[in-house]
Amino acid sequence: MRAFECRQCGNPLYFENSTCVACGARLGFSREERAIVPVDAQGRYVDAEGLVWWLCSNRDLSACTWLTRFEGTLCSNCSLTRTRPNDADAAGMRAFPGAESAKRRLIVELDALELPIVTRAEDPENGLAFDLLSSANKQVTTGHQNGIVTIDLAEGDSVHRERLRRDLDEPYRTLLGHFRHETGHYYEALLVRGDRLEAARELFGDEREDYAEALDRHYEQGPPAGWRDRYISAYATMHPFEDFAESFAHFLHITDTIDTACSFGLTSVDIAAFRSFRDLVTGVWIPLSVALNQINRSMGKDPLYPFVIAGPVLDKLEFVASLSPRYQAL
Repeated sequence: MRAFECRQCGNPLYFENSTCVACGARLGFSREERAIVPVDAQGRYVDAEGLVWWLCSNRDLSACTWLTRFEGTLCSNCSLTRTRPNDADAAGMRAFPGAESAKRRLIVELDALELPIVTRAEDPENGLAFDLLSSANKQVTTGHQNGIVTIDLAEGDSVHRERLRRDLDEPYRTLLGHFRHETGHYYEALLVRGDRLEAARELFGDEREDYAEALDRHYEQGPPAGWRDRYISAYATMHPFEDFAESFAHFLHITDTIDTACSFGLTSVDIAAFRSFRDLVTGVWIPLSVALNQINRSMGKDPLYPFVIAGPVLDKLEFVASLSPRYQAL
């Protein structure tokens, strides 16, 4: 996430800002310009080419600040949400803005990585869409199937999420992490084909392994002995699909944090100076994450990145990074 500033007064802005606290300018996010821009009292922005843009119609419902081409319509991010809670579901509607905020961060990073986003309108069978569902009155399982990413909105509640993290003995669990992991399943189906499929099987295993059996085995027996030498997390050991999705999520964790650190002057990185994503991880991410972990410790918090990246995991991260045009040139 880059550092933003107000075009009216130069004041620093957060990605979620709808108003500049210094000068009072109303703000919107332009996906095309990858910038926060000022809008007028009607929520309108005119770009350098004279095109008129409007604030998303979800600005009150989900605090969306993104711009759309036509007044009264959803922006490209909100259009990716296929299902949301019913208006009468108070708990679901309270959690909905937080999920949409995490999704906006996801989409910005996917754009920065130049990863394709094929919508449901473009591909009705396998296009990307999100079901953001409330489990207040029925069971919801976070997951992915044929391009549909389902998120249990209860994951936005810190108490609920922490309880699950402890019950499942996970070192890390966030709402954005769920979006990144489940979207990894989408990109494996979209991009890992042909020669890439054989290379993926060598790294992650054969994805044709029975998933239900693997799931039962994982929860009955736990991860295999010595798993930390080959996997980024215990959950990644369950099935090749999950190993890929976990690796994809960590690829996004790493790239976004490095980009943010660079944008705010916490590190000086020339990506072109690295021959591979693997070298970027070992040369920048590992020392940076160690420092960030110690900063968190200084504030009495848990480590920011509680993972150890073994050699085989570096190979998996390198493979996942190769799917992004941004890193194919390394």
